[in-house]
This record gives sequence, C-alpha cells and structure tokens, in this order.
Amino acid sequence: MTIIDVHNHFYPPEYLDALRSGKSAVRVTVDSAGNPHIHYPGDYNVAVAGHRDIAYRHKVLEDAGVDTQVISLTTPGTHVESPAYALTLARLVNDAFAAIIAERHPRFTALATLPLNDPAGSLTEFRRAVEELHLPGAMLFSNVNGVALADERFWPLYEAADAYGAVLHIHPTSPVGVEAMTQYWLMPLVGFLMDTTLAAAHLVFSGVGERFPNIKWVLSHLGGAVPYMAERFDRGFHAFKDCRRNIDRPPSDYLRRWYYDTVNFDPNALRLAVAFAGADRILAGSDYPHQIGSIPSMLMSLRHLGLSDADTARILGGNAAGLYRR
Repeated sequence: MTIIDVHNHFYPPEYLDALRSGKSAVRVTVDSAGNPHIHYPGDYNVAVAGHRDIAYRHKVLEDAGVDTQVISLTTPGTHVESPAYALTLARLVNDAFAAIIAERHPRFTALATLPLNDPAGSLTEFRRAVEELHLPGAMLFSNVNGVALADERFWPLYEAADAYGAVLHIHPTSPVGVEAMTQYWLMPLVGFLMDTTLAAAHLVFSGVGERFPNIKWVLSHLGGAVPYMAERFDRGFHAFKDCRRNIDRPPSDYLRRWYYDTVNFDPNALRLAVAFAGADRILAGSDYPHQIGSIPSMLMSLRHLGLSDADTARILGGNAAGLYRR
C-alpha cells in the first residue's frame, strides 16, 4: 500500500538561520545536543535532526516505508513577524521547499507557507507557490494573531484557492486565551485542538465553506473535536437564527466533505472520524518529528482499525494521492 503522510513539519536551515539573525520576533536557543529551540508563548519546539536535515529525514522515511511526506512549516509561523519580514520569510521557506521537491521527488511534496498577517502578500505568495513552484496548496494557521480565518480580509485568498481547487490545511497555533495554558503543556495538548475546532466552526457558520466549495479543506489532529461536536453544531443551526444566516444546510453537511488527518492515534477516535466523514475523507498524518508525533504510531493505529483493505489503503495514501497531485 502507498503511504503518504500529510501532517509533518520541516524547518529549512535557511529559515532557522533567518530566525537567529536578530531580525525575527522569535527567540531561538540551542540545547546541549545542538538542537535549536524555537520559543513562543505557551510552547516551544525542539528542532531535532528530522526537523532540519532533509537527508537524515529521507533515510527515516525509507526505513519506515513511508513513500511521500507533504512537508509544511510549523509554529510559530511567519505571521508573528512584521508583515514585510513575514513575506520575506514565507518566500524563503517556499523556495526551500521547492528545492527539496526538485531534488527528492517523489519522497517529498509540500504546502506553501503564507505571511497571513499580510492578506495581500499572502494572495501574491499563494499564486506564486501554486503557479511557479507547483505546490498543491498552503497550510493556514487556525488564527492569525487573534484574527479568525473566516474574516473577510482572507476571502481573496480563498477565492484564488477555490479557482485552483487547492488544498488548505488548517493547523493550530497559539489559541485565544493562551495565558491560561502555559502550564503542563496545555496549549498544545488542549488549546491546539480547541483552536482548530473553533476555526472550522467559524468557517462553516460564516459561509466560507459554502462560498468557496472547490477548496480542499484539511483539518489537523482529526479536526480537533469536530467529529465529536458536529451534532451540537447542527443543534445550534436549528435553534438559533444567527447560525442559519449564512448557510442553508446543517454544518455537518459541509464538514463531512472536508478532510481529517490522523494525528490522533487512539483507535476509538479514529473510528469516530471514519464514521463521521467516511474513509475517503481521512488522511494519514504523523506529526513527525515533533516530540508528540510518531510515524510508527500513525502506521500501527491505522493498520489495527479493523477496516477493509480497500479503506485502509485509502487512508494510508490513496486519498492523499488524488488530493495533493499537482
């Protein structure tokens, strides 16, 4: 079976050098093993070899039997910088991704990084990434310095993504209320999942999903709590006039057409997502090489779900092979 991992992360060395240059808003330290630590409120990432050494990573995938990874940047993202520098860093990252693909295809493809605090710059860079670099879409963070993805300032970007039929993969970032999540790693453990859920609900209720039907929306971490809470969204649709203002069908009708990556290795949670959206809407994801991610756990959880061989093959790679082709 073809295995395509759609949720994993890479820091191009050029990007890490830029963070350390003194121009960035991001603080970087280095541990005793030589691994950079990228700090932001409530969390930090340890950039181990797999985050920043593409040759090392290629070997890891070969050993694990993973055919392709769809690489993306991760938190804190370029939107924490000034708008001008955010665009500079986004272009640097996307060019680095394109070089990796050119050298190592089909082992790697990538999603574009966008300077989301600069909506006009994001549209320009998105068009460049799709048309010139031939990337299949972009990763969006679940909020942009507190601004919801459903905000109309991002609609020109969605209009372009809709015209291309592009992938937009929503990944969580520092949630609103992060001040209450600075202990016990509660931001990535709880806040990330809730922020993805909030972003998805806002996009649907605002009518973005209705207005731009050709976008291939992908939600990280099994959609946060979306499969679990979709029935409650539907009850809100029937109960509250405001929830029907921009859509004429229950939210679950839209959300069942979106895609969900499997960065939740609990078989019961995976079965709920399959029951909610169908096996043709589930995409294998590992969150490699974060401390909380695991390629072996991704593979083991999917191979022990008790699904048919055909459905297992779809989730492991068949669905992604069609979705990310460009």
